[in-house]
This record gives sequence, C-alpha cells and structure tokens, in this order.
Amino acid sequence: MALQEGDFIKLRYTGRVGENIFDTTDEESAKEEGIYNPRAEYGPVTVRLGSHHVITGLEEALIGKEVGTEGEVEVPPEKGFGPHEADAVKSVPVSQFREKPKRGMRIEVEGREGVVVDVIGRRAVVDFNHPFAGKTLNYSYAILEKVEDPVEQIKGLIKLFSGRTDIGITIADGTVELALPPAITYDRRWMVWRGTLVREIFENYADINDVVMKETISRPKKPEAAPAPAEEKEPAETEETKEAEE
Repeated sequence: MALQEGDFIKLRYTGRVGENIFDTTDEESAKEEGIYNPRAEYGPVTVRLGSHHVITGLEEALIGKEVGTEGEVEVPPEKGFGPHEADAVKSVPVSQFREKPKRGMRIEVEGREGVVVDVIGRRAVVDFNHPFAGKTLNYSYAILEKVEDPVEQIKGLIKLFSGRTDIGITIADGTVELALPPAITYDRRWMVWRGTLVREIFENYADINDVVMKETISRPKKPEAAPAPAEEKEPAETEETKEAEE
C-alpha cells in the first residue's frame, strides 16, 4: 500500500552535497566521512510523513512509495535549506566578538549563528545563511517498515528529537506516561525539545488527553560493611612452652 501523510515509517538515509556526506543514519558512513558524533544514536529513524521531520524534498519523495522501496532524490534549494539570501550577509564590528574573528570561524551574534567569510579592518563580514543554503542536495534512502504501534511511534519521536533511547513509555486510559531517567533535566537537548514532543503527541493522537513525565530517583544503596578482621588466637600452650617459661 502506498504511503501517505500521517504514516509513521522507519527510514534509513544519507544526504550529500556534491560528493560530501553531511547527514546520515549509518554509523560507518559517518566515521568514513569524518562527521561521526560519539554522542549520537545511529541507525534507522522513525518519522511521521507530513510532519516535516525530514527535508521537504525528501519527504515529498517518500509519500506515495511502498515499504521496501530504495531510491535516490535530488533536492533543489527551495525544498532543502532555502536560497542563499544576500540580506543575511552582514558586516559586524569585531568588538562584538570575544576573540579575534578569522575566516571560516562559526560565531553567534545576537542569538544568530553565522560564519565569518571575510575580515576587513575593524569589521567582520558574517554569513547568517544556513551553510547549505542555495545548494542542491542528494539523498539516498530506504523505507524499511511502517510503524503501527503508538508506543514505538512515540519512542521514535523521542529518539528523533532528543537522541534518547532510555525513556520508558506506557499508554493507558488516554494518558501517555514517560518514565524519565534520573538527572535528565541536565540534558539540554531534551529540555529544548520536550515541548515539541508533547505538542506532536497531542496533534497526532486524538485519544491522548494527558502526558505525564515521571522522574524516579531511588535511594542510593548503602555500601556493604567490610568484614571484621579475624582475631588472632594465642597459640595453645604445650609442654615445651611450659618448660621454656620455667
């Protein structure tokens, strides 16, 4: 059956700009290309078609395909990271930087990230466009399966947004309960994306009325006491020792 908007699928893909890989679900490809992130979870991702979980051009290529399809698609800038806009290239005083700006340096100015493309006197020219703005992308992909179980769907969304795979999920009586591991509040990525996760749960599951996030912290176990050293016994008195004492 042809896939349509609203379907959850498990997807494997690799994105390229020219011959260079910039995004992939394959760990070995990431290592070979020098973009491997040891903190990332590699392997197929679960996405919902129509929710823009992947680049628009790739998503459009997936809709209407069958499970098991493998293919490639060329994505023009307008369906990728957008055109390169001249207005997004700004001249910024070098006094706004903590360190001396150099060409190629990634910086943040007033909440916007950009790349220094030139330094002229006391001003730096910063390109605030996405690094792949104006570029044509090429994706190879494989649609591995359709994900029907709501628990597996939500598990896939959690991994997609936060990269975490250690959150337990139960669904009962209109409530989704997430069992959070201790200290998850120190995970910046989780804190940034959990609101998006909740919003998508409400948007995609009409029968869900509540999302409960439960963090359980158990009492630390007391260290086991070391066994007491054995008492040294006095050697038994013999006839020889008696004679020696006399």
